[in-house]
Amino acid sequence: MPTRPLPDSLRDHVFRGTDVVRRGLLTPAQLRGPTCRALFRDVYVDARVPDSHRLRARAAARLVLPGAVVSGPSAAVLWGVDLADERDDVELVLPPGSHPRRIPGVRVRRLQLDPADVRVRERVRVVSPLVATVRVAALSTPDEAVVAIDRMVAAGVVDLGELRARVATPRAASARVRRACSRADGLAESPQETRLRLLVAGSGLPAPVAQYAVRYGGRGIARVDFAWPELRVAVEYDGAWHAEPGQFARDRQRLNRLQAAGWRVVFVTAADLHRPTQLLATLRTALAR
Repeated sequence: MPTRPLPDSLRDHVFRGTDVVRRGLLTPAQLRGPTCRALFRDVYVDARVPDSHRLRARAAARLVLPGAVVSGPSAAVLWGVDLADERDDVELVLPPGSHPRRIPGVRVRRLQLDPADVRVRERVRVVSPLVATVRVAALSTPDEAVVAIDRMVAAGVVDLGELRARVATPRAASARVRRACSRADGLAESPQETRLRLLVAGSGLPAPVAQYAVRYGGRGIARVDFAWPELRVAVEYDGAWHAEPGQFARDRQRLNRLQAAGWRVVFVTAADLHRPTQLLATLRTALAR
């Protein structure tokens, strides 16, 4: 027997199961069928809609706990920075004294938010990017807190100076969060670049210049991820060098320009970051030449 399609009013949408059954739009059997997918208890979506944390955060704030405020990594996702995926719980904030039932897939905090820290985005209430960033940093390990801050700053949703001012007092944030903000620079173009920078910073090596523009013969020839300009040593994370059509030749030309200008380039891969001792030894050798 062919599967009955969803009514037009439900296609590509999130909906409450009990509501659509009461209205006669679907039967309980159809809710369990292949055209629907459950996101939370009694909350469904057209099965053709790809799963994502953004989808789940919006559904949780609109249908699971209406009136709640999306917070933490979930708020970061709604601001355009994917610090959570569909496997992670959605974080919501409710006022103190509320007693919501435990809901699989949702983490609820009871907190009195300043109204000035709450925005509306994608038809749900969400904490501001600054508040979301502070919360993510508080939830993360020291290095991953810096990674998250760099991502929020690089995405343009948070200003690093404003963030540091926000967390300046003990009441506003923990010492660990303030430390993470002081270690962030917002210049990394990928999480791995931040991890590489932090590794070098903790190694005793001289601090490199991030996103350095190399000039030669009076013109700019390349921008490198990290550089020690006085030694003409550059470090490139391998994400900037790939084999897309035509890209290999451009990368090779770029490397030739750097070498012609007297620069040595050390390439770092994801595998190298899992061998930090060996990687740091390679960098020390390059800087000692």
